[in-house]
Amino acid sequence: MTTIAAEGAPSYISAGYTLRSWLTTRDHKRIALLYGVSILFFFLVAAAAAAMIRLELLTPAGDLVDDDTYNKLFTVHGVVMVWFFLIPSIPSTFGNFLIPLMIGAKDVAFPRLNLASWYIYTLGGLFVVVTLIAGGVDTGWTFYTPYTTMFSNSHVILAVTGVFIVGFSSIFTGLNFIVTVHQMRAPGMTWFRLPLFVWAHYATSLVMVLATPVLAMTLALIAIERLLGVGIFDPALGGDPLLFQHLFWFYSHPAVYIMILPAMGVVSEVITCFSRKPVFGYQFMVYSLLAIAAVGFMVWGHHMFVSGQSMYAGMVFSLLSFLVAIPSAIKVFNWTATLYKGSVRFDAPMLYALGFIGLFMMGGITGIWLAALAADVHLTDTYFVVAHFHYIMVGGAVMAFFSALHFWWPKVTGRLYPDGWARAGAIVMFVGFNLTFFPQYIAGYLGMPRRYHVYPPEFQVLNVLSSGGAVVLGVGYLLPLLYLWWSLRRGRLAGANPWGATGLEWQTPSPPPTYNFASAPRVEGPPYAYQAGGTDGR
Repeated sequence: MTTIAAEGAPSYISAGYTLRSWLTTRDHKRIALLYGVSILFFFLVAAAAAAMIRLELLTPAGDLVDDDTYNKLFTVHGVVMVWFFLIPSIPSTFGNFLIPLMIGAKDVAFPRLNLASWYIYTLGGLFVVVTLIAGGVDTGWTFYTPYTTMFSNSHVILAVTGVFIVGFSSIFTGLNFIVTVHQMRAPGMTWFRLPLFVWAHYATSLVMVLATPVLAMTLALIAIERLLGVGIFDPALGGDPLLFQHLFWFYSHPAVYIMILPAMGVVSEVITCFSRKPVFGYQFMVYSLLAIAAVGFMVWGHHMFVSGQSMYAGMVFSLLSFLVAIPSAIKVFNWTATLYKGSVRFDAPMLYALGFIGLFMMGGITGIWLAALAADVHLTDTYFVVAHFHYIMVGGAVMAFFSALHFWWPKVTGRLYPDGWARAGAIVMFVGFNLTFFPQYIAGYLGMPRRYHVYPPEFQVLNVLSSGGAVVLGVGYLLPLLYLWWSLRRGRLAGANPWGATGLEWQTPSPPPTYNFASAPRVEGPPYAYQAGGTDGR
C-alpha cells in the first residue's frame, strides 16, 4: 500500500498548548487524549473502591466498614468501572485516535459531534462524582429493582442520571465511527482491506447505536417510578420486577461485547505484527466479529436463569449462550494459527496480547459453565460469577488496553519506553490478576456469595490470597504509569514505524500531523502484507 504523509506539517501536539485550544479542538487525536485523561481518572476512582473492598475482605468479620458503606463501595466500583472505563476505554481513546489514520482519512465524519461526545461523557461523570460526594449509592451497579425503586435511601437518581447521560456519548461515538468507515475510506480501501481493528470497532459501533437506547429508556423508567410513583417495576403498583431485568440485560449483555470486541481488534493487530505473518483466516475473523455482535443480542436471558422466567425460555437462552462461544473460539484458533511458525517477538505489546488470550480463554471456558442451567443454579450470585466476569472484562479488556497503549505509544507520543520495564509490567499484571481472581473461582464453587462483607471463616484463606494478589495487580497497574511518564521526557525518539508494521497509521510521522495526510493515500494491497514465511521486515 502507498501513502503520502503530510511531512513538515504541524503535529497535533505541537500545534498549540493552550487549554482553550484543547477544549475547543476538533482534531480526533486530541479528543482521544482528552478521553484518555478522563478515563484514567475514573479508573483510579474505581480502583480505589476495589482496594477498600479487598481490605475489608481480608477478615471474615465486617470490621473495616459497615454494611451500608460496603454496599456503596461495590456499587461505585461497578458503576464507574463498567460505564466510565471499560465501555469507553478502547473505542473512545484508541478508536478515536486510530480509525481515521487506519482508513486514510483526515478526521472522523463529524468532528464537532466527536468533541460533544467527550463533553457529554464528562458531564455524566460529573453526576457520578457528585453522587460520591453526596454519600454514594447502595443498589449495586445493575440498579436492580426493587432496590432502586423501593428500598434504597441513597442517591439513586443522581447515579442513574449520570449513566443515562454517558449513554449518549456512546451513541454519538458509535454513529461517528459507522459513518466514517462507510464514507471516508481512502481510494482502494475496500471492505476486505480494512484492518481488523477497524472491523472490530465497526461491529462495536452497531451494538452501541442499537443497544444503548434500551439502557437509557430503562434508567429513565427507574427515575419516573421513583419520583412519580408510577407502577412500572413495583408489583404493589401493578408493575413487573422481571421487566427491569429483561430490559437491563438486553443492553448489558451486548455491552459485554462493547468492551471485548475492540480488545479483539487490538490483539489481532498486535499478534500479526509481532508474528510477522498475515492474520490467518482474515475473512473468518471479520465474520466472527460480526457474528459475536449479532448473537450477543440474543443471550440476555442467561442472566435470569434463577429469576423465575420460563424453563423453556431458559433452555433457549442456554443453547444460544453455547452458540455465542463459537465465533469467539474461531478468533482464538486464528490467533494461534497466526502465531504458528511465525517469527514471534515477545515485546511488551505482544506479552499483553498473549496475556489477553490466556485470561479470555479462562473466562470463556467458565462462561460455558454459567450457560448450563443446572450449574448456573448453584453458581449464581457466588464469587464464581465475579471471577468469570473479571477474567473476561478486566483481564481481557484491560490487558488489551495496555497492549494497545504500548503498541501505539510511539505513534501517539513519538517516544519509546524502556522495553525491559514494560515486559516486567506485563508479567506482573498477568500474575497479579490470576492471584487475585482465581481463588474467587474456588470460593464461589464452594458457595461463597458475592456482595457480602461478612463471610464464614473457612473462606478466609482464599480471600487473603485474593487480597494479596490485588496488591501485586496494583503494582502491575502502577509500573506503566511510571515508565510511560518517564518516556515522555527522556524516551528515545521513535521514528515513524518502530515495529515494522504495515498499517496506514505507521506510514505517517510520529506524532502524526494535524490533518494526518497531505493527500488521500491509495491502498493497493491487503491489510497485513507481511512475508508468509515469517520474515522480519524491520
